[in-house]
Amino acid sequence: MDDLGAPRAAWRKSSHSSGNGECVEVADLTPNVGMRDSKAPEMGHLSLTPDTWAVLVAQVRDGRFDLS
Repeated sequence: MDDLGAPRAAWRKSSHSSGNGECVEVADLTPNVGMRDSKAPEMGHLSLTPDTWAVLVAQVRDGRFDLS
């Protein structure tokens, strides 16, 4: 994982975040997309390729990870 740009990255939460603390943050880590836990950013991040990010977003939108 290449962390060179991560500390200076502009991390952001979704506008759909509910404020309950269960959020992820994302950042443009060109050429990849960074994703981390908003409650523990010091724990590091995942670096996903754009294709992998697109698949993850599609699966979340389809409800694949819903707990109910």
